[in-house]
Amino acid sequence: MKNKLILKPYKKEFDYSYTSGAYATYELIEIKPEIVKAVYIHSRYSNKEEMERVCRDNKITFLYDDKTFIRISQKENSYIIGVFEKHSYILDKSKPHVVLVNPSDMGNIGTIIRTMAGFNIHNLAIITPAADIFNPKTIRASMGALFRINFQLFNSFEEYRQIYSRHWCYPFMLKGEICLNIDNCSEGNLFSLIFGNEATGLDESFLGIGTSVKIPSSDLVDSLNLSIAAGIGIFTFASKNGLI
Repeated sequence: MKNKLILKPYKKEFDYSYTSGAYATYELIEIKPEIVKAVYIHSRYSNKEEMERVCRDNKITFLYDDKTFIRISQKENSYIIGVFEKHSYILDKSKPHVVLVNPSDMGNIGTIIRTMAGFNIHNLAIITPAADIFNPKTIRASMGALFRINFQLFNSFEEYRQIYSRHWCYPFMLKGEICLNIDNCSEGNLFSLIFGNEATGLDESFLGIGTSVKIPSSDLVDSLNLSIAAGIGIFTFASKNGLI
């Protein structure tokens, strides 16, 4: 094993983050072993031998230090921490994208990432300002699916469009011009599904971009939760395009 790392409570400015829990850590090691700095194992963890074996097979440092779990305020039922280097990607120009404009909730981002992986859409654009995609809360909500997708941050939607101008945009809006159903979904890989902030949605300027989409619902609610709306949209477009 290498020298012991001193893991501090997460801050956005760090060049590393960490997974919380065995499942997300196994996902990290399986998909991105090259970015793993170390794995911390709590003395109460019931499957120590298997985690040690996986770490050895991937030449990853593993450490026993129960105080680390207390220091970074981990939940009591989390007995594994995977420390990894932050990383970045360029989105695939030949594949569909999901675009989140100023998302503010880490749980929503993580849930959407997990949904994307489940329906085989692997490219996520995030327009900043936005919640931190590397925060351990985001990673926990994604159940490690963060490591299965490409993601790229942009300072504005215009910056995204300049680079990926060939993608046809589908902004999801309460005043969308078409109601979402599988018959009027795009066929082909070059589409972008765009979702707005949890509180404000997309502003009206997006009505003039591509084809705006409304998810039909009853009048008993004013709108759907962001992660639910994104899940419905992603599933419908993925189904139309044979991704699932």
